[in-house]
Amino acid sequence: MPATSPYEGRRVLPSILAADFARLGEQVSEVLAAGARVIHVDIMDGHFVPPITMGPLAVAAIADTVHDAGGAVEAHLMIERPDRQVEEFIAAGADGITIHVEADPHAYRTMTAVREGGARAGLALNPGTPAEAASALAAIADTVLCMTVNPGWGGQSFIASSPRKLARLREIAPSSALEVDGGIDVDTVGTVASAGASLFVAGTAIFADPDPGAAYRRIAEAGGAD
Repeated sequence: MPATSPYEGRRVLPSILAADFARLGEQVSEVLAAGARVIHVDIMDGHFVPPITMGPLAVAAIADTVHDAGGAVEAHLMIERPDRQVEEFIAAGADGITIHVEADPHAYRTMTAVREGGARAGLALNPGTPAEAASALAAIADTVLCMTVNPGWGGQSFIASSPRKLARLREIAPSSALEVDGGIDVDTVGTVASAGASLFVAGTAIFADPDPGAAYRRIAEAGGAD
């Protein structure tokens, strides 16, 4: 990753889950040109969450394009036994790997392995998981990701109680970047920013738009992001 981290400041993270995979490279380039610096890749295994999406090959397919633009690729592992996949995702080009506290009884060990591999370690919490579940891992979490929808599908509505949980996570993990994922658009990004989040994952709100670059810029402006 570059000396100046793409994660610095407030950032909107386009999620390629909602992209047109026939035009994936083109659409990733569009949002990078619009200012995006972290591309979010949602990995689902059909066990931890019902859908099956993509794997390390998707990371590898976009890594060079993202890195050439000075950006980073973030792999969000919504999978069981994420510890088994860390090395493969790092080898594919992931600069950050986020695992779910609900999916890994040895999350500290797995996050340590992510860091030792040279990537950012992220910890994600589902909506039904209390913020306090992050307390024992906050010291090793470069990022704490608060799911603001139930994980599994794009296009869901933002859970209205999420800002309260975000504010509590900000207290529990003051040194971690606070990320939100789910239902983020021009109407919700300001609310989560005010609650302490600085990283805003947006998929459908960007890639369902005929002009993803313009959609990215609108959300970034609404959230005070770079």
